[in-house]
Amino acid sequence: MSELNVWTGNVQKEWVDYNGHMNDAAYAKVFSLSLDALMEHIGLDEAGRAELAYTIFTLEAHLKYVSEVHESQTLHVAIKLLDADAKRMHLWFEMKEGEGNTVATSEQMVMGMDESIGRPAPFPTTVHEKISKLPLLEKEEWPEGANQPMGIRRKK
Repeated sequence: MSELNVWTGNVQKEWVDYNGHMNDAAYAKVFSLSLDALMEHIGLDEAGRAELAYTIFTLEAHLKYVSEVHESQTLHVAIKLLDADAKRMHLWFEMKEGEGNTVATSEQMVMGMDESIGRPAPFPTTVHEKISKLPLLEKEEWPEGANQPMGIRRKK
């Protein structure tokens, strides 16, 4: 399975909570920074957004916390494309600690927005071309946790 590494950083002191590990909101922040990095990768950095009058909105995000991380630990976030159409991407982000163990995942549905009309619109051609080069997984390659509903699992 191929993936695109989009973000690397260390757990900041202000991200650590009273339990001594990274707070749940900080995981969301890292995944948000990772989406920003993906946007830069596909040509929607600050200059691209201004030139194209186009941006991306997050429609839905599901975070799964796999294990704790602590202050100063190095984190890496990689992305895989689960699906895409003319104006949406279904994304899988995987956050790993320095030794490569997964510590959290985020599944996101994002939509392209034409800022000149304030409505969803197809990706600009240059952006669409870069999206088409992202690592796309076939349905049978999707991670086990992808596209799963949340709920209490009852023992039978």
